[in-house]
Amino acid sequence: MNAALSFGIAALLIGAGATLFMDMLAALQKRLLGVRPLNYALVGRWIGHLWRGRFSHESIAAAPAIRGEAALGWLTHYAVGVAFAGLLLALWGVEWVHEPTPGPAILLGIATVAAPFLILQPGMGAGNAARKTPRPNIARLRSLATHISFGIGLYVAALIVAPLLPD
Repeated sequence: MNAALSFGIAALLIGAGATLFMDMLAALQKRLLGVRPLNYALVGRWIGHLWRGRFSHESIAAAPAIRGEAALGWLTHYAVGVAFAGLLLALWGVEWVHEPTPGPAILLGIATVAAPFLILQPGMGAGNAARKTPRPNIARLRSLATHISFGIGLYVAALIVAPLLPD
């Protein structure tokens, strides 16, 4: 199999799998602890406004709705997961998939918390690292926990995907 195709298939399967793992843990937290997960329709609203030239908002919830924002938000959520999996494979090589270890996956998961802290939260009106939220430290810890779960998901997904990929 062509190396680029192998890379793309591995990134797609591992990224989607890791994102699904993260979402399943978020659903479990909601059910057991009452912790509300991120509303991906608001992510879609933010993305929709980006296309119209607006990066930041006082409050994304108060911004005008965008047609199809929920679907756009979920699509973006999974596309970012795939992109982060691609970054993992670019940094550690596609060979990592054939014998995955947890260290690189969890390390990358932790590093990805920079995306919400520096891009998403400021753009949606929460400030850098959620500083404008009512309880910024709680929001930061939740973001970190979510991204650690994504890192664990990268590892778990790689364990599942490894036997399916050609050597």
